[in-house]
Amino acid sequence: MTGESPMREALPARTRASRLIVVARARAAEDYDRVLGALADAGVRSVELTLTTPGTFERFASLRERFGERLDLGVGTVTDAEHLARSVQVGADYVVTPIASPALVAQARDAGMPIVPGGLTPTELFGSWSAGASAVKVFPAGQVGPGYLGDLRGPFPDIAVVPSGGVDAEGAAAWLAAGAVAVSVGGPLLGDAFRGGDLAALGRRAAAFASVCAGAAS
Repeated sequence: MTGESPMREALPARTRASRLIVVARARAAEDYDRVLGALADAGVRSVELTLTTPGTFERFASLRERFGERLDLGVGTVTDAEHLARSVQVGADYVVTPIASPALVAQARDAGMPIVPGGLTPTELFGSWSAGASAVKVFPAGQVGPGYLGDLRGPFPDIAVVPSGGVDAEGAAAWLAAGAVAVSVGGPLLGDAFRGGDLAALGRRAAAFASVCAGAAS
């Protein structure tokens, strides 16, 4: 039994509709602009900016001003209360954490901030879900595969899952067909974009992923 459903913040509407979150892990925050522009032009509607990129918080306001009408901008790799509070302060649309932390989920709920905490085991994932997470991130998804979602749905029929880690276009389609609410994609889509790679090629990859996810939603 899952018990009484807790109150939880929904993921932003554009993220829910597109079913695709692109994880942007750049070498420096100054590299975000050219890549986010190409992603938005290709039909991506949700990007997670990671705190492993130096200067993410400092750059956030300008990115929100430039891209906020076209992109949901989340903050990822949030691992402590200070990170989460600052994410709220800068106006993130959602936060993502690689860990299963009921304390962070509770803090996000109190702030009205959608949160997607990570985990792999049923205990970790259900612990975050039952605490009121908006969705739970299965990470690393490549170690389990889409069939894992069916296993989770046995005891936890309502759990909302976002797979992350090693998800390519074929995997994205399979996870969404299995019932994932969205997929979180990094390297297979971004390729060498943050190392000076061709933006036209990035746009083609991004459009292909967006099309796959939109098709899975139809």
